[in-house]
Amino acid sequence: MTSDPLLQPFQLKHLTLKNRLMITSHEPAYPENGLPTDRYRAYHAERARGGVALTMTAGSAVVSRDSPPAFNNILAYRDEVVPHMKALTDACHEHGCAVMIQLTHLGWRTRWDRGDWLPSLAPGHAREPAHRAYPKKMEDWDIARIIEDYADAAERMQAAGLDGIELEAYGHLMDAFWSPKLNQLDGPFGASDHDSRLRFTMEVLTAIRARVGERFIVGIRYVADEDKPGGITREDGIEITRRLKSCGMVDFLNIIRGYVATDAALTDVIPVQGMRSSPHLDFAGEIRAEAQIPTFHAAKIQDVATARHAIASGKLDMVGMTRAHIAEPHIVAKIMRGEEDRIRPCVGANYCLDRIYQGGMALCLHNPATGRETEQPHEIEKVDTHRRVVIIGAGPAGLEAARVSAERGHEVIVYEAANDPGGQVRLTAQTDRRKEMLQLIQWRFEECTRMGVAFHFNAFADDRTVLAEDPDVVIVATGGLPQVEVPGGGEELVVSSWDILSGDTQPGADVLIYDEAGDFAALQAAEKIAATGAKVEIMTRDRSFAPEVMGMPLTPAMRELQKCDVRFTVTWKLAAVEREGNALLATIDSDYGGVTRHRHVDQVVVNHGTLPLDDLYFDLRPGSSNLGEVDYEALIEGRTQELRRNDGGTYQLYRIGDAVASRNTHAAIYDALRLCKAL
Repeated sequence: MTSDPLLQPFQLKHLTLKNRLMITSHEPAYPENGLPTDRYRAYHAERARGGVALTMTAGSAVVSRDSPPAFNNILAYRDEVVPHMKALTDACHEHGCAVMIQLTHLGWRTRWDRGDWLPSLAPGHAREPAHRAYPKKMEDWDIARIIEDYADAAERMQAAGLDGIELEAYGHLMDAFWSPKLNQLDGPFGASDHDSRLRFTMEVLTAIRARVGERFIVGIRYVADEDKPGGITREDGIEITRRLKSCGMVDFLNIIRGYVATDAALTDVIPVQGMRSSPHLDFAGEIRAEAQIPTFHAAKIQDVATARHAIASGKLDMVGMTRAHIAEPHIVAKIMRGEEDRIRPCVGANYCLDRIYQGGMALCLHNPATGRETEQPHEIEKVDTHRRVVIIGAGPAGLEAARVSAERGHEVIVYEAANDPGGQVRLTAQTDRRKEMLQLIQWRFEECTRMGVAFHFNAFADDRTVLAEDPDVVIVATGGLPQVEVPGGGEELVVSSWDILSGDTQPGADVLIYDEAGDFAALQAAEKIAATGAKVEIMTRDRSFAPEVMGMPLTPAMRELQKCDVRFTVTWKLAAVEREGNALLATIDSDYGGVTRHRHVDQVVVNHGTLPLDDLYFDLRPGSSNLGEVDYEALIEGRTQELRRNDGGTYQLYRIGDAVASRNTHAAIYDALRLCKAL
């Protein structure tokens, strides 16, 4: 038997968990009509196949109709959820993986204008900043009804064959009762003592136990310290912990520290790229020592070494590696095979959560098969017929194309004009907070090297270079170059955000950054410029700045920028730039019309995205068998590309990533995966 602490079984009541790794509750926003259908099931089943001991489905499956989904949550109040949850559970049980679900009433953390347009609820009228809802102050009949809704939902999950449930009490309805600031009720649920503030929780637990019995596992994921003025204190958390233990109705605790009512606060609870790893692990260990009942926790525990320490040191009984499993569903399997160094690392980009808040489904910047398990493979199948694949460009698109092609068994040759692989990722990693992005490149390069991919660096490949390799397939992944066009003229006077980040251009003292792309590059350029003490204005024609950067990744950037002389201007756009003595005169106007203004600055930085670097592609088109054309139906359906438009062509030609159009890293990697998996 292995001595690895992570691979030791854990006994939770009657349930034996085969190792110490779990996926904590989270909502990837895959449901259809509020139900966890094929995509949802396949996502969890893949991670079960990868060896995780426990997968916790549904961050915030809602128990009541007046708790409308904030982001496509599972509707646990519907009877129709039972067969879908049973199918998911059975699929995971086939791999020895336990399944639980998190149940909640969102309370104030949603909007009234969703679902059935019922008022949001809370034990007070305080508005939740993140969702902008002013809740109804609960009445006694609301409380009684919702207690029964919890019990009904728990009974449905037991009927579906789940191993247990977890109640959520951080930022939602349940813990709002605990809060001295939020609970404004009179009477038995609203007095200042802990008995009154915990009464709703205890009545929910009592109602659930009356339905599901003593054997069914019931836990709670709760805030044990909000770490804010007027909030639930650490002392409150210790007392709540004692009461949860002594009530005898709770089988495990899942520890949260912080609060989630603002983007910045949520980011401290769920840290992102560039923030400290496992910031609340020691606190969770203190709670475990106090509680002496099974204790779980997750918060940026993205590497196996930290997870192993959490178990070996006795801080946790089960360690959550949720975003890590979004990036790499086979963590346990790779540990067991002695391939820990081959685990695809979570780079903390938070594209998974960002996509949810943008109204889409969770996707991984690093792993385009996540969330697409019914369409895209996590493990690439070998092919019998080996081909010679030449790839130009070793950015994320080119490296993924090389990795997947090599996994298929093809001979792969990569040309890269720069000294090192990485492309734009290497540029974005110039900012200290974004250095984790390099792991995205390093992992692919190491995988390619292991499989014998031939790399040529400092090698500018033209059409003659490519044709000399006698390729069967050519993939152009040359990326793009910054777009700096100014509508009214003056682009020769501006610089790009790339120029600033690369160090090719030194920052000015009074700088206007005009951001059309709305991505990280403008923010990073602003940070670098502002750090010199310069005065900076970030301007966008949009109604909000950096719309492609969601609230959580935006938080660390704002914490830096707000320390400096930086202002943000929305709904204005750069019209023209001209020289005025030793300075620049920037003319700005608005899409709303009728107004023109000027800015006197000494530097204008433009962030317009990229234009494809596609000369090589067009040089190679005439000699290709497909003339560069892609069969989109075949691409989407995962079939081999078989188009033939030129009988004299000797190779297939494709381009991917920013060599096609300015998009993002995920799009570039996804292009490569779905093209090359079928080569």
